Amino acid sequence: MSLEEPAPAAIEEQSADDLADLLGEHVLAREEHLNAPGYVVRPDAVQDVLSALKEEAGFDHLSCVTAQEYEDRYESIYHLKKYDDPTQEVSVVVPTDREHPVSQSGEPVFRTADWHEREAYDLVGVEYDDHPDLRRILLPETWQGHPLSLDYDQDRPQVVPLREHANPLEADNRAENDQDADTMFLNIGPHHPATHGVLHLETTLDGEQVADVESDIGYLHRCEEQMAQNGTYRHQIMPYPDRWDYISAGLLNEFAYARAAEDLADIEVPEYAQVVRTMGAELCRIAAHMLAVGTFALDIYGDFTAIFMYAIRDREKAQNLLEDLTGQRLMFNYFRLGGVVWDLPEPREEFFENVRDFLDALPEALQEYHDLISSNEILQMRTVDTGVLPPEVAKDYGATGPVARGSGVDYDLRRDDPYGYYDELDWNVVTEDGCDNYARLLVRLREVEESAKIIEQCVDLLEDWPEDERTIQANVPRTLKPEDDTEVYRAVEGAKGELGIYIRADGTDKPARFKIRSPCFSNLQTLPEMAQGEYVPDLVAALGSLDIVLGEVDR
Repeated sequence: MSLEEPAPAAIEEQSADDLADLLGEHVLAREEHLNAPGYVVRPDAVQDVLSALKEEAGFDHLSCVTAQEYEDRYESIYHLKKYDDPTQEVSVVVPTDREHPVSQSGEPVFRTADWHEREAYDLVGVEYDDHPDLRRILLPETWQGHPLSLDYDQDRPQVVPLREHANPLEADNRAENDQDADTMFLNIGPHHPATHGVLHLETTLDGEQVADVESDIGYLHRCEEQMAQNGTYRHQIMPYPDRWDYISAGLLNEFAYARAAEDLADIEVPEYAQVVRTMGAELCRIAAHMLAVGTFALDIYGDFTAIFMYAIRDREKAQNLLEDLTGQRLMFNYFRLGGVVWDLPEPREEFFENVRDFLDALPEALQEYHDLISSNEILQMRTVDTGVLPPEVAKDYGATGPVARGSGVDYDLRRDDPYGYYDELDWNVVTEDGCDNYARLLVRLREVEESAKIIEQCVDLLEDWPEDERTIQANVPRTLKPEDDTEVYRAVEGAKGELGIYIRADGTDKPARFKIRSPCFSNLQTLPEMAQGEYVPDLVAALGSLDIVLGEVDR
């Protein structure tokens, strides 16, 4: 972290007792999660509790919502942080009756709770009273049962009738006194390059402007959380993270699971392995940002030959280095709990030389991108002052990563909740105040420069590391069985934002609950805020600026 740009001063920290006093009679019991005090509250007091924590205690970031069914109850858990200091965390636990699992919705307090609660309803079966639109989000509306409930019948046939795909535009959205307005319904996707995957946008147009847009997701839902719950901590879960954001964030995804599981099992990673992890993670970040920039420019003015292929060219250079390091080109499976699977490739000097050659060529390549993209008049006309996302709206939706930093939200877990080797290195957090599509592009281009700084410092350290101290793995037990009812939520700064993992242990070698907090899932919720009142091409630009990957949205 650069000494020139220190982290924001942490706001006053409240003790667990202070928070209990603040919540008062709403608290039924207290729990101790590994990284946050937990408060059990009544299901009819959710909004009062969340409001008090947000307005009076400063917990303005609802980072994760999850739910689980027990033998005697259902439980929803709201995990809150502070954008100014994410090391301050608190969990709100909401038990409900197993026969009538109804809980108050947190959506009126945190807009991001909308999609998170819909997912909990869809997969687990908790119903949220006062929710503005409680219906399935990943599975079809006609789906029978809730896949993560205890009594789910996997053999029950599922039938989706044709009415499932009927035009949802029932009411006319035009203004009451505007008889000349022309309202129509437009399907965008799910099979279209501009949707960046199998995303279906149900768009309502008032004339040529977007009156409303709804993201229809779930086409790529693969039960990743349930598969992780069926795998052992030590060996069987780690191959899955590569497949969430399957484009280029593999090691970043692996970092998220490793951090959560290592905290859960109290595993200390050797310093040398942390440097290797950090270097690999930043190579993945560069590869991810190159693809984001190239596809964004392709969305804006369709220049495939120059801009998109330039970005793919430099992304391939990063992929070559990652292949040398991990032995794989996309699904790396390189991290292990306690470290990494093997050391740097031999001869080490050749690997270091290849990395330095890549870093030396980056400044010229980035200048090309600024000449071709950020300085391009057409792109500026299409992106400046379009897709506007004010900082407070971004926070309310739980936006993170370049989407939030492009709105001036100075939030980066590498600095604010340090892990790996980031707090030992000199680098800066990039923010832009434009709050528009253009600002998000600039953040990604500038973050490539910061990633290059981090990688270069890691290479310097690794070159001089004494050979007899190159420990790549801690001594981890063959079987990990965290204590029953131990809970943890840990997150890393992925290429697209906060990628978090919530785990609840049950005393066995497999998690009882494994929840993936996808940055793409939360960021995609902001699309209606960015698109309303814009034209369809601006909607496409706003979607491209989010840099979503549907494998991570749907999981």
